Parts: sequence; C-alpha cells; structure tokens
Amino acid sequence: MSAGLKALVVLIRASQSVQDVLRKDIAQYGLNTTEFSVLELLYHKGEQPIQHIGKKILLSSGSVTYVVDKLEKKGLVIREDCPKDRRVTYAVITESGKTFMDDVFPLHEQTVHSIFEDLSEDELETAVQLLKKIGLNAKKQ
Repeated sequence: MSAGLKALVVLIRASQSVQDVLRKDIAQYGLNTTEFSVLELLYHKGEQPIQHIGKKILLSSGSVTYVVDKLEKKGLVIREDCPKDRRVTYAVITESGKTFMDDVFPLHEQTVHSIFEDLSEDELETAVQLLKKIGLNAKKQ
C-alpha cells in the first residue's frame, strides 16, 4: 500500500472514530450533530440569516430549514423576520436555548478535549497545519 493510500485510510478511520464519539456525546443531550451545530453557531455567533447557516456549517438550504424547524419545536430557536428585508429570516437562539448551551457546551468541550488529550500542544499545532495542507491540496484537484 502506498504511503498516500495508507494516510487516506488512517485519516478516514480517525475521522469516523471522532464523529462516532461526538455523535454519541451530542445524542445524550437529545440532539443530533446537525441540530447541535446550528445551535452552537447561534450560541457563539448570535442570530444568523437562515440562508447563510448552511454555508457556515456545510448544510443544504433545505436541511437548514428542517433543522431550524426541529430546534424551534424544542423551544431552543425562534425565527425572526428581518425588518429591512422581507426576504430574510433570522434564526435566533432563545433564552431556553442559551441556558441549554450554557449547561451542555462545557461538557461537550470536555469530550472534544478528551479526544486530543494524548497530543501535546506542538503535536496539535502540527496536526492542524498538516490537515489544512491536505485540505487545501485536495481543493486544487
């Protein structure tokens, strides 16, 4: 097996393992990873035009609408019309959503930290640089 092919297999398996851990962690809070991603974006960045959320977390516009609907039913998000442009609708985290994320996000952050705890700061920085390099090179293809 070539070094490139071996690196690809290791990268994909590592990615799947990380996603499995995150999916399991997020599921215990009653959300799926997509719902959590939207809620996390609103929690950290504030209200967002629904049309722009998909680009920020890599979702199709139809999926964003569906996810916002689910979060709205759970009382974590509301929709607000833009007063300046009737074509724009914002997704806004509710107080209940903020309280939920205040409780859950630190626990989730601990899970993320535990994934990388065996790496030194230098190793983490090297990993980030290498993964960026791989991603940028893949975009050229």
